Amino acid sequence: MEIIVMPKLGFNMDEGVLTVWYKKENESIKKGEPLFAIETDKTSIDVESTLDGVVRRLLIGEGDAVPVTLPIAIIAGADEDIAAAEAEARALLGGSAAAPVVAAELVPVATAAGSRVEPGMTGEPSVIAAAEPQSTNITFDFNVFVIGGGPGGYVAAIRAAQLGLKTAIAEKDAFGGVCLNRGCIPTKAFIRSLEALNEARDANAFGVIGVDAKKAALDMKQVAARKNAVKDGLVKGVEGLLKKNKVTVLKGEAKIVDKNHITVKGKEYSAANIIIASGSVVKGLPDGIVTKKDAYTSDTILDIEKLPKEIVIIGGGVIGVEFAYFLNGAGVKVTVVEFLDRILPPIDAEISDLARADLEKAGVVIHTSAKVTKVTDSAVEFEKNGKTEVIKTKDVLLAVGRAPFVPEDVLALGVATERGAAKTDEYLRTSVPGVYAIGDVNGKAMLAHTASAEGLVAAEHIAGLNFKMDYSAIPSAIYTKPEMASCGLSEADAREKYGDAAVKVGKFPIIANGKSSVEGDQRGLVKVVSDAKYGEILGVHLYCLHATEMIAEAVTAMRAEMTAEEMAGVVHPHPTVSESVQEAFHAILGGAIHC
Repeated sequence: MEIIVMPKLGFNMDEGVLTVWYKKENESIKKGEPLFAIETDKTSIDVESTLDGVVRRLLIGEGDAVPVTLPIAIIAGADEDIAAAEAEARALLGGSAAAPVVAAELVPVATAAGSRVEPGMTGEPSVIAAAEPQSTNITFDFNVFVIGGGPGGYVAAIRAAQLGLKTAIAEKDAFGGVCLNRGCIPTKAFIRSLEALNEARDANAFGVIGVDAKKAALDMKQVAARKNAVKDGLVKGVEGLLKKNKVTVLKGEAKIVDKNHITVKGKEYSAANIIIASGSVVKGLPDGIVTKKDAYTSDTILDIEKLPKEIVIIGGGVIGVEFAYFLNGAGVKVTVVEFLDRILPPIDAEISDLARADLEKAGVVIHTSAKVTKVTDSAVEFEKNGKTEVIKTKDVLLAVGRAPFVPEDVLALGVATERGAAKTDEYLRTSVPGVYAIGDVNGKAMLAHTASAEGLVAAEHIAGLNFKMDYSAIPSAIYTKPEMASCGLSEADAREKYGDAAVKVGKFPIIANGKSSVEGDQRGLVKVVSDAKYGEILGVHLYCLHATEMIAEAVTAMRAEMTAEEMAGVVHPHPTVSESVQEAFHAILGGAIHC
């Protein structure tokens, strides 16, 4: 049995007018058949049933206007007892049109509905308000209280508000979190400035005369100013979106008192549900290794206004490699020291090796299998192959990654942790009922777009929708030139999981791609991994121009469960770098056409 509610199908939709019932009471209905039509904002929309059953009760008539989330019909089995459900539904319809507001703006726990399908989520879209309120007799200031305004937190808050839940969000620093203020956006602004410099340096090769490449250089004060302007504009945009969606914004550090109470700047608020989006912090080296007090981190180096002559970057992961690419291109002598046996360990080894070769060709010195033992004001020492090596340097960047930030009040609440991160299930629920954790704090996949997807899942679960988070096709992106991007399993991981005979690999060298020749960069490779028997796509790995844009095609194909054969048949526009993806799938099936 399911109670059908008036769905919320737009940001500003408060009510819908039911124009047509396509079924009468006691008529059978199949999943996917139209049940009713509604009109909102002069738009008529048919709404389909999400289950098989019998239309047991139509609770409103054609022409009636009903607020979103209120019940309008009951679908159940022919002999199923619906008396209790009908009584509850009619009571809701007989009360105030919206969730009642009591003294001090308190609202009861409410359910809401909407429907969508997003990459990174699984589950049937529904127009059913299926959530079970934690309490029907307790009132709260908010249905949802979000702690942290990063790409997970602000997305969760906006989505919750769109679904009719009274929502608040608290942020102690700047909205947008690490990604917008100290990560994704600022670093890409730096890299875009470098690309502009490289365009000036390479202008003559494209027939542009009169550009003195010898004088071209980066003015880091201007680079930093542009970075800040981009960042500040996006922060204001996030604040505007929260305001537009009527989210209560609280600026200050939130402290959890218990699972239903939070304080911000000494004022206490109550909430039916809490979403923790506290993010991550910069990792350091073990105690005693770093005695240098002014070593850069990935946070502080974004504020530099003068480039050093040389720098040692400790860490060859995504952060370290992107800064190595930028600083080297800007004229800094760069050395990378990585503890593991290769840089960029999470990505496919073949792509990692190509990237290392290009970085070294550009002048970056890379030491792998190197354990840093001391960082002083004048040098970095590390052990490699049983020997101690010393690099003299005044400037050091600690780029060993980030760690989930689980605040003390969250631990005191009893939220279970695993390897230093808040433990969550497929709905982003923690071990404490009504408390969710999204983004870097849960350590699942510490990427901004993962946090946003998790924020949607958490908000919708609170609202009664049953989408599950799916981490199987989360894309990753690295913004060197060429760019790197991937999703799914690497070749090595696929062979380890399924066995050599069960895996097929297709490759296409970018040197054979026409658009890459036109753009003047023929470096790179497209590599696809599939199941040998059924052609299921297991992984896609790109090292080429525009890779970070192109990877979305692979994510879509994997989420849609397309096969290698189907992808080989997808017609791509010519000339584009994306044609290389189709060529790689042709290679799996027997041979790429253009190489």
